[in-house]
Amino acid sequence: MRSLLFVPGDSARKFAKACECGADALIIDLEDSVALDAKPAARLETATMLQAPRSRQKLLVRVNAFDTGLTASDLATVMPYRPDGIALPKSDGPEQVRRLAHMLDALEAAHGIEPGRTLILAIVTETAGSLFRLGGYRGCSDRLWGMMWGAEDLSASFGATANRDEQGNMLPPYQLARNLCLAGAAAAGVVAVDTVAVTIDDLAAVELEAREARRDGFMAKGVIHPSHVEPVNAAFRPSEGEIAWARRITEAFGNQAGLGVVKIDGQMIDKPHLRAAERILASLAPS
Repeated sequence: MRSLLFVPGDSARKFAKACECGADALIIDLEDSVALDAKPAARLETATMLQAPRSRQKLLVRVNAFDTGLTASDLATVMPYRPDGIALPKSDGPEQVRRLAHMLDALEAAHGIEPGRTLILAIVTETAGSLFRLGGYRGCSDRLWGMMWGAEDLSASFGATANRDEQGNMLPPYQLARNLCLAGAAAAGVVAVDTVAVTIDDLAAVELEAREARRDGFMAKGVIHPSHVEPVNAAFRPSEGEIAWARRITEAFGNQAGLGVVKIDGQMIDKPHLRAAERILASLAPS
């Protein structure tokens, strides 16, 4: 999954439109995009969305954070309809992922869903305290698929007036959150997911942001508008040159099993290059 498009959980119209775009996954949102008094109706609408004929797109649901007291009701309503994953907002640390995983264990058993089917995407930088726990997610749950960072709620947690400068560049505290999320996901062995681009109409800026994310090691990006999907997909799609390079490296190591270093075109290629090549080739497989 490269592009994860957020869709309000109370809008059947936006969901139908999102199903027609090229997003690899839809995150049906019960949290920030739904007003408090509309959440009960949004849960029912989300359940209806999950019953729609499935395409290749994965369907995740962003539930409300644990501190709202709404998480259990969200899960009880949507889990009978087998979402592919649950996005957990405002995750303060690995203990919240473990807590969600235990709830999913019980709900899968109750509804005859194969154990472990429902993945978790943890949104891990939305509170100030969460930044101090980003290195601890390794091994917290086999369900943990990815860790995503975000800046909007974090700026509120900081009491800041902005998270970007006049040119649209992320300010240093939020660059720190981004980098810690990337490092934390790598340490946990899960997918690092870049935050959404907030410039709706500047598609070139969206693609540049996505390319910079992929350059740095992110493997996917959140999306808030269908027009952003193709620029994001394009940015995370390996070039023909990258694919050819990756195949040469894997073939070279495959032909010389047990070697730690091979020589290609006069350059010494070692195991980190091999891991990078394998990652490129793995991204070509269907989600």
